[in-house]
Amino acid sequence: MEPAKPSNPLLSLSTFIHQHCLRLGAELATRFGDTTRALTANLPPGPTARRLRTAPFFASVSQQKHAAAAGTLSSEHVAKTLAGTAVYTVSNTNNEFVLISDPDGAKSISLLCFRQEDAETFLAQVRLRRRELRSEAKVVPITLDQVYMLKVEGIAFRFLPDPVQIKNALELKAADIKSGFDGVPVFQSDLLVVKKKNKRYCPIYFQKEDIEKELSKVSRASRGLGLAQHIMVGSLEDVLRKMEISEKNSGWEDLIFIPPGKSCSQHIQEVVKL
Repeated sequence: MEPAKPSNPLLSLSTFIHQHCLRLGAELATRFGDTTRALTANLPPGPTARRLRTAPFFASVSQQKHAAAAGTLSSEHVAKTLAGTAVYTVSNTNNEFVLISDPDGAKSISLLCFRQEDAETFLAQVRLRRRELRSEAKVVPITLDQVYMLKVEGIAFRFLPDPVQIKNALELKAADIKSGFDGVPVFQSDLLVVKKKNKRYCPIYFQKEDIEKELSKVSRASRGLGLAQHIMVGSLEDVLRKMEISEKNSGWEDLIFIPPGKSCSQHIQEVVKL
């Protein structure tokens, strides 16, 4: 995606979000007629709904020059870095996922929302289109580490990102909002890398507001108008793919995803106790 500032950011953003919601609504409306329920074990295999474009490595990770050890990061290690962050989906009373067809109609997927209010909208569509689920369907949380391990087992999901964070990511990338943003935005700064008990942690945030708050604590130079220059943006899906193919001691094992609303120190303290 080539950097290009829109001529009218507010208008472009409004148009983008409106079109995004229209596409989602139209897709749900047309696909829910064929919606099926299944136990998670019987969901069709496949990755997340779309393959994302490669984004630049995060600076603090790419700067690591450790000698590569044999073997790549395990699925369990990658999942552990995601612990504590919840997304929301719709299930029935038996805790079976409510599924929708993917855009190609090739397989059924579960929709995972980063905002509970979006999951509530999903629930309303389910109740409207599926009479047998009107009293049974409900919004339920599921943590990203659980989602990741289900994906490893071949269960397909589609993430619905927070549109506010998509806006934030596009602004940081100075990208054309009409071009959109592939994936779930995540934010990182090399100023926030920490070491605790001889272990290095590189925090990744899901909300731009959270990383800005952390940056304001660690450096006076990062406050005010210069804050954005210390923040790098990428996609969750792309970061996870890079972790999966990275060797141990490459620097990628230092990543830790910070749940929305939590500080890095608070989350690390909780993870260390586990």
